[in-house]
Amino acid sequence: MSEARLPATRLGLLRATRRLERLSRGTSLLRRKREALVAELFSLARSALDTREQIDAQARAAWPLYLEALAAEGAAGLTGLSWPSRELSVRVTARVVWGVPVADLEARGPIVRTLAARGLPPGSVPAAVEAAEAFERLTDLLVRAAPREMLLRRLGEALSQTTRQVNRLERHVAPGLRRQAARVRSALDEREREEHVRLGLLARAAQAQA
Repeated sequence: MSEARLPATRLGLLRATRRLERLSRGTSLLRRKREALVAELFSLARSALDTREQIDAQARAAWPLYLEALAAEGAAGLTGLSWPSRELSVRVTARVVWGVPVADLEARGPIVRTLAARGLPPGSVPAAVEAAEAFERLTDLLVRAAPREMLLRRLGEALSQTTRQVNRLERHVAPGLRRQAARVRSALDEREREEHVRLGLLARAAQAQA
């Protein structure tokens, strides 16, 4: 907000006062929003950290199984066992958290398949099946973690923006308005003193002529 000079009138002083009142209310709302965003971030951080640890542990478990299956079946063998391929569909649901638009993801079907869904008889190619299950569990964790990670990122961006707004209002806009109000009030006081002096001179002149 630029510091446009207000006229040195009572109307100008009234405008400055009203602007300061609106600014105070707006700053208070932004502070409460900032506090709510911080609380929401802290409430999500623990579960997000736990999920990241689960993803890391599952990834560490999945890759050795894949390498074992690759050594046992070969690249061509794994390609054949992976047929037919499938598409993983997710449902996206939009929602708003503290004024921040986010999306939830939900898999339309089970990600971890059974042996029947793979079309393999029990006990066949166990290394390949274990590797496939491990990566499907990893995919399931990633799909479930994605909305929370996106929410954390968006809330962090909103918190940063709200903090910048509060700082600008408190450090730049509010002091500027206070300076304008003080300048207008000083000009009005000076004008009132000059008027009193002028009226006093006129009164003395009238008494001298009487």
